[in-house]
Amino acid sequence: MMATKSEEQFLREYDVKQFSMPITTVDVIIYSIKDNKLQVLLTSRPEHPFRGMWALPGGFVDLVKDRDLADTAKRKLKIKTGVSAPYLEQVATFSGAQRDPRGWSVTVAYYALLDWDEINTGLSDDFAKWVPVDEVQTSHCLAFDHNEILAVCTDRLSNKTLYTSIAINLMPNEFTLTELQRVFEIILGHTLEKKSFRRRILDADLLAETGNLKTGSNRPAKLYSAKKGGHDYTFPRVIEGARQPSGQER
Repeated sequence: MMATKSEEQFLREYDVKQFSMPITTVDVIIYSIKDNKLQVLLTSRPEHPFRGMWALPGGFVDLVKDRDLADTAKRKLKIKTGVSAPYLEQVATFSGAQRDPRGWSVTVAYYALLDWDEINTGLSDDFAKWVPVDEVQTSHCLAFDHNEILAVCTDRLSNKTLYTSIAINLMPNEFTLTELQRVFEIILGHTLEKKSFRRRILDADLLAETGNLKTGSNRPAKLYSAKKGGHDYTFPRVIEGARQPSGQER
């Protein structure tokens, strides 16, 4: 009878190169809000394939540095923006023999949400730029299948904003309720009824008053900050549909 190998011996003798390995990467869709628009970071590819074309930030998995794909995403995010995202979510996997001219490939897409004031790309304007998401989809042909990846991730962000508080991750440390509502509206693409939105947010007990006020052309407005757990709260029902918002802060 043939002796059965132990698992230890099997693993010691196992050759990972006996099977073909796909190209494995992670792409990170980095969102922020600027000029009342949802913006995404694009980088210019310095090398072939698609040299000189705009693409989503990303790169290869580092088998030494990265414990998992989330580590790869965090590492790439830090390189491109200089910060760690308060919110990072794995969205989908894209794979196939045709998506990368170098060979059969698989990429895992994450999206990150960042407050604009915290961002420091550390890259020149020649190699990185922020572009409104709707402009990318209508006037930019991105490298690989990155237009499709961006569309899927943006749809995920919009859908999740209907029933969670993740849009708070795009806010600065202090903000008014009007400013928060505006960010929700930018992501969803329509206005929200003011009283209903405020009741939804305040009833969920997500925010704490900071004791500070924002002054301007309107009467002073209370400033809030997110409580612990307030950045990813799931509401018991989806947000109400479009309404004409009131223009004055309270």
